[in-house]
Amino acid sequence: MKTRFTPLVKFKKNTMQKSEQFLQKANGNLNSASMALELSYRSLKDVEPPKSGKMGEMLASRVLLDSQRELINHNKEWVSFASNQVEQAKKQLKADMLEHEKFQYLEFEEIKQEMKKRNSAEAKYLDEIALMTYNGKKR
Repeated sequence: MKTRFTPLVKFKKNTMQKSEQFLQKANGNLNSASMALELSYRSLKDVEPPKSGKMGEMLASRVLLDSQRELINHNKEWVSFASNQVEQAKKQLKADMLEHEKFQYLEFEEIKQEMKKRNSAEAKYLDEIALMTYNGKKR
């Protein structure tokens, strides 16, 4: 049964579904960022500074370690950003779900009122038929 809230319920449902999709993407980004951070930590452990050798090799190793640390810092920021995005997406999804539920409730209440009106009208109609049948038998 269509009510004046039906289009709003559909719109809010679409909005909620878009929020769910955004949350899934944000979770995927967070997983990617976490894996990248883990890989950068592993790569840092794999880099061993030379114990002896030329000064150029020592400097190259130092530059490699510094760049790996920068990569780790970048990945930490990425994880932080991605987790923030996930939290915002969760909040938005929760708000969208509440809005959807509100309009569903309003639609349900309007349908209930319409059904009451119809049942009342049907009861009146049946009473009239019963009254006409009763009066018809009296004659």
